Amino acid sequence: MKPKAAAERSRSGPRDALRLLRGHRRWMGLAVLLTLGASALSLAQPLLVKRVIEATGSGGVTGLALVLLVVVFLAQALVQGLAQYVLVRTGEGVVLGIRLGLIGHVLRLPIPVYDRHRTGDLISRVGADSTTLRLLIAEGFTAAVTGALGLIGVVALMIWLDWLMFLVVLAMVAVTTVIVASVLRGIEVASLSTQRATGAMTADLERALGAIRTVRASRAEQREFDRIAGGARSAYEGSVRMAKLDAVVAPAIQLAVKGSFIVVLLIGGVRVADRQGSIADLAAFLLYMVYLVEPIGMLFQSFSTMEQGMGAYHRVTEVLALPTEEDAVSGPAAAASLRADGSRRRSRAPVLEFQDVWFGYSPRRPVLRGVTFQVPEHAHVALIGNSGVGKSTVFALIERFYDPDRGRILFDGRDIRTVGRADHRARVGLVEQHAPVLYGTLRENLTYAAPDAGQDELDRVVELAHLTDLVDRLPRRLDTDAGEHGMALSGGERQRIAIARALLTRPRLLLLDEPTAHLDAVNEAALRRSIRETAQECALLVIAHRMSTIRAADLIVVLDAGRVVAAGTHEELLAGSEQYQLLTRAQETKDVLSG
Repeated sequence: MKPKAAAERSRSGPRDALRLLRGHRRWMGLAVLLTLGASALSLAQPLLVKRVIEATGSGGVTGLALVLLVVVFLAQALVQGLAQYVLVRTGEGVVLGIRLGLIGHVLRLPIPVYDRHRTGDLISRVGADSTTLRLLIAEGFTAAVTGALGLIGVVALMIWLDWLMFLVVLAMVAVTTVIVASVLRGIEVASLSTQRATGAMTADLERALGAIRTVRASRAEQREFDRIAGGARSAYEGSVRMAKLDAVVAPAIQLAVKGSFIVVLLIGGVRVADRQGSIADLAAFLLYMVYLVEPIGMLFQSFSTMEQGMGAYHRVTEVLALPTEEDAVSGPAAAASLRADGSRRRSRAPVLEFQDVWFGYSPRRPVLRGVTFQVPEHAHVALIGNSGVGKSTVFALIERFYDPDRGRILFDGRDIRTVGRADHRARVGLVEQHAPVLYGTLRENLTYAAPDAGQDELDRVVELAHLTDLVDRLPRRLDTDAGEHGMALSGGERQRIAIARALLTRPRLLLLDEPTAHLDAVNEAALRRSIRETAQECALLVIAHRMSTIRAADLIVVLDAGRVVAAGTHEELLAGSEQYQLLTRAQETKDVLSG
């Protein structure tokens, strides 16, 4: 980062900190009042000491002054402790608010954003970076407020006692300020570099743990360690750079204050010896010099701490600046579609219809090129083709993870873009090829999309997905833990759990991505029976490769190079589609070899 840019971002730090305090300003105001009270009690102490010395010199009574000094000292400690608690509580409240906002935002990002960002880095921003923001609030901004209030009071009283000696102190502090300001320019850059390296380390660790069985089987532990360790070392180097820069701040402050103390002691001592000043005034001024160390130290240290926190702040705001998935629908189109919806349903429109749909993840490289097909009500449609022809992309468009570049997708005769995403997805069930099972019990997994489902509904989908034997042999039946990523279950069991989970919502359309991929012959036959029974409840669109699954379909849609090249029944396509004949021969050979 260029020095000018770094300086501009540094200057924006206090404003950014104030934005973070929205909703917490009452607590911050209370903390400021308490800090102001503690500072006032602290500043009164040297004046009481001066009064005791003067009373002793004149032979007056000092008992009351001494008692008052002790009371003020204890009161200052109490108020300061309370102020510190309120400041920390406010900082933690701000971090909690940011963390909750980040979690909600990250969970609602559009699917293309997840495609561009590493999951581990997003997790790091929610966890590590939001925690680091505590530096910005609890230790940075609050320390700046406390230090500024204390500094104003100390400076005012020092000028009142002896303005000439105060100018000596000011000159030495000014030199220190120049030194510290030059150091602060590099701290934010080092902080941002450290946070990015930490995010990369977390992402690499998440990558390795997510495929730990493959890592072990490939004997790649050391390679993964080296990759993760690289991020850890980068984070270490960034932290060391911050420590080097930060190490200049404290000694510079100590040098300025202690040097000022020695100079003031020498000048004040000479003036007292020449009877140009009193010992009481010198003692009070020196006490304020001691008190000056804390507010100046807090002020300079707060600037350093805020620069460190700003690295995390910028990473957090980068995520919050990402757009979330829109669930709104366009007003006129939605209204027109709602008026026509009843007549379309009465006219028996297909459950799903693609009309000349074009789409590409990159605008210049379309994956789908004018795709057109229909899924009639209660039909079982198989979508087939070689890898990379766009089958999974069709599913992603149906779920509205993406929207078409051109053309329309109709659901029950209605353009899906005129319906809120959540409402649309409630009518579509999706069973992914890898059939993810979440950490938790079998019941929690089955009811994930329908948390209010009753036991009768659960029993229905368990039987429909042929999970009854599995449930009966589990020690706690549906309340048995499925394990991390469902690893306590076989691949076929995870597949059937995913199917049951989708069926529990009673969707109008069920999307199955290669549902028999992890099933043996017995379970595959059972699943085909389930599919036939399911077709009585909803339409099915199945990405299929096995010939047994393909032949069971009422309609087969053949994709090639992003286009529909043929559609019909198995017999019709065998008789009239060369592409289907090639696919059939290749798949039959594969089925024989795998069998």
